[in-house]
Amino acid sequence: MTDHEHDVLVIGSGAGGSMAAYVLTKAGVKVHMLEAGRNYDPAAETPMFSENRDAPLLGTSTPDKDFGFYNATIDGGWDIDGEPYSAAEGSEFKWWRTRMLGGRTNHWARNSFRMGEYDFKPKSRDGLGFDWPISYEELAPWYDRTEKLIGVYGVNSGLSNHPDSGAGVLQPPPKARVPELFAAAAAADIGIPCVPARRAVLTRDPGDGRSPCFWATDCGRGCNIGAAFQTTTSLLPWARETGRLSITTDAMVYEITTGEDGHANGARYIDKTTGEHRFIGARAVVLAASAAESARILLNSNAKDRGGLANSSGQIGRNLMDTVGSGITGQIPGLEDRPRYNEDGAMGMHVYIPFWLYEEQAAGQLDFPRGYHLEIYSQFSAPGVGWGAGLDGYGRSALESARRYYGSFIHFAQRGEMIPNENCFAEIDAEQKDKFGIPVLKFHYKHTEHEYGQVAHAQQASIELIERMGGRVVSDVKAPADAIAAGGEIIHEIGTARMGASAADSVTNSYGQTWDVPNLFILDGAIFASKAHKNPTLSILTLAMRGADHLVNEMKQGTL
Repeated sequence: MTDHEHDVLVIGSGAGGSMAAYVLTKAGVKVHMLEAGRNYDPAAETPMFSENRDAPLLGTSTPDKDFGFYNATIDGGWDIDGEPYSAAEGSEFKWWRTRMLGGRTNHWARNSFRMGEYDFKPKSRDGLGFDWPISYEELAPWYDRTEKLIGVYGVNSGLSNHPDSGAGVLQPPPKARVPELFAAAAAADIGIPCVPARRAVLTRDPGDGRSPCFWATDCGRGCNIGAAFQTTTSLLPWARETGRLSITTDAMVYEITTGEDGHANGARYIDKTTGEHRFIGARAVVLAASAAESARILLNSNAKDRGGLANSSGQIGRNLMDTVGSGITGQIPGLEDRPRYNEDGAMGMHVYIPFWLYEEQAAGQLDFPRGYHLEIYSQFSAPGVGWGAGLDGYGRSALESARRYYGSFIHFAQRGEMIPNENCFAEIDAEQKDKFGIPVLKFHYKHTEHEYGQVAHAQQASIELIERMGGRVVSDVKAPADAIAAGGEIIHEIGTARMGASAADSVTNSYGQTWDVPNLFILDGAIFASKAHKNPTLSILTLAMRGADHLVNEMKQGTL
């Protein structure tokens, strides 16, 4: 293709890339998108009603399906044949990749919590990490626009650092299930808030061709009616309807190219179906391949400078973070032998426990500096392989035990904030390449006492909730260093090209526009300056909407 055949080249079709393509095409900009994975048609390929009993291992995990046989992930997971990565000695990091149109949005949990004022200015609050060059007040209108566009259910709880949405923005939440009512009552009894969760699942007709949830199938399989948000049933079709979006799948980008003026002028990629190396040119480039992949592309670009492209600050690959994760499971006798009924609901959380100790934290009363939330999981669902492990007896007595205990277990999953530290980063492995000949990433990752203290507190809070429900803890209670999830295991990795107020110590400005290459925008989780305990996808979408709008304005003004 000839140089500048397209106005903007977007690399990646997940949350950030698809939102950018939607905003740009709606504004009249001609866009071409490159996606490393294969094409995916949710209308034809989503196994919404397939039965687990008809699948290998009753639908549980298989070598190429970490989250179950029917999970929407295609050609992806923590390990992909021919696409390795490495970890430094003493480091453990698991890098999830989804090689399909729409990326992880086809199978994510849809948890959609806004970051708050404390989250954007964490260093000002406790002296640790970095402040964002943008405030919550500046981003609030964009959160409203994003939530209304994609469809998020929930309520305005009015809690500190858990911002309310604008009037009429949120969709009505589903009712709490019985185990969630138990948890909410226990939480209220010990002074802990438990409120309706916020998730990107439609509960009413948005009037755009998508349908509201019918409370029957697993969102992780994908949602071909568009109720559970994914870019392949919303942003991408909407952008295509403008006639200004074209997409090339199976396109493994390995380099963003620049002209003599130092501006980006396109990208080189490998056609995975033929093995050919190809080039596509554009007036501007949006990089949204995911935090780690975007860092790899930048570090492999600009052959004249082995430090990579747009990396005068030396921050590309640095500040790698993932959500702090741990979990505790309890068995609640009060939930035994309850009547059987359909408890599917929206499949994910209907309620959750937001962090409630900001004042105590600011007063120095806690031994960890950042917050977490507890996700609550319990419902009637189809038992999988090994469900009855640990039950007493055999034959009829075992069957009676299984029936009695079915639906009486509850799991509290901690999801917490990690503070960036100098021991967490990604770099190019000097020795290893993937099957396409592209140098791979090498991860360095270590948690600190900040994270361990948080895990210990979350474990104790979960145990207290289980005991208040009259239950017993049935999972192993481990030391924090053993209980904490490995880096990348929660699949919220961010921060490898952080935004900031100065080119000296950051990669982009508040719009995701790189300081060094003004027509190169990074619009995925790489630009996060901190990792709040709130799941990142809603903020990725919101920042991408704002950044793409800024790119449109720059193009209209002729500055790009």
